Formats: sequence, structure tokens, C-alpha cells
Amino acid sequence: QVQLVESGGGLVQAGGSLRLSCAASGGTFSTYAMGWFRQAPGKEREFVAAITRSGGTTIYADSVKGRFTISRDNAKNTVYLQMNSLKPEDTAVYYCAARRITINQAAANYEYWGQGTQVTVSS
Repeated sequence: QVQLVESGGGLVQAGGSLRLSCAASGGTFSTYAMGWFRQAPGKEREFVAAITRSGGTTIYADSVKGRFTISRDNAKNTVYLQMNSLKPEDTAVYYCAARRITINQAAANYEYWGQGTQVTVSS
């Protein structure tokens, strides 16, 4: 059983930056592909970014490509999401998730989830 705890959310002005962290415990972190998802009020949870077990491959939603960067440190059992040039439409609860072996964009394919961290971008 993997436990995930996100941190780093907050209130930021448009154009600003935030770095989210997700600390994992209870499993062998390097055997899990990791993803970030977000959910805004009244909307479905959507894919943001994902990274393979080694960190060698990353994928992004078109809406964040070029602004967000996902990375991981397997020695620290942590995955990060660096968010730059933030926009009001990035406002959401951000979740990290883990799934065994392969990278994926579908939330339904992730086995473990964190509790989420709120990101609010003011205009």
C-alpha cells in the first residue's frame, strides 16, 4: 500500500510560480510511474503530467506544456511539479497518483492517490 502526501499549494498571482511536491511511503517508489492530476470546482479530474519510473520520459497535457515540469527523485521518494507562468484557469486541487510500471494519462488507471493540495491563481 502506497501513501502519497502532496504539499506546496497556495495562492499566487497570475504569471507566478509554484512547486508542488508529493512524498511517497509504504512501497518501492521506483517501481511506480507517477502522475499529477487536477480538479477544478464543477469539473472532472483531468490529467496534467506523468513521469516514468526512471524519470526518463514525461508527458504533459497540452494546456500546461511548456509551463509545467514534472520530475522525480527516487532517492527521496518524491515527485515534483514545477508550475510557471500560472494562469487563473490553473486554479484547482492538484493530486498526485501512482500506478505500477507504465506511464498513463487516464486517472482510472492509477491505483494510489494523495489527498490533494489547493492551487489558486488570482488575476
